[in-house]
Amino acid sequence: MSEKQLDLSSAPHELAALITVQPGAVVSRTLVNKPAGTVTLFAFDAGEGLSEHTAPYDALVHVIEGEADVRIATSAHAVAAGHMLLLPANVPHALHARVPFKMLLTMIRV
Repeated sequence: MSEKQLDLSSAPHELAALITVQPGAVVSRTLVNKPAGTVTLFAFDAGEGLSEHTAPYDALVHVIEGEADVRIATSAHAVAAGHMLLLPANVPHALHARVPFKMLLTMIRV
């Protein structure tokens, strides 16, 4: 069953409350899906992550809760709530949650 599209213009929303960390899982929720890009919430249980991959577009990570290690090519970054980090297009990157972790990912398709 697909999740009902959230009306972001109806009222302010608390980002952290829009997604829940699930034991042993990575959960995602698309908030905006337009030709120009997407905005997706992610929740990772501690120890979960995204294996190394590339994307054809820049993506901006905005950390909402928790801490994670992000690798971009050969550079390692520790990120925590309140941090932002750009994942450049066509550059390998990976993520590993140190603790339960939530982030907002904005992919810009231009």
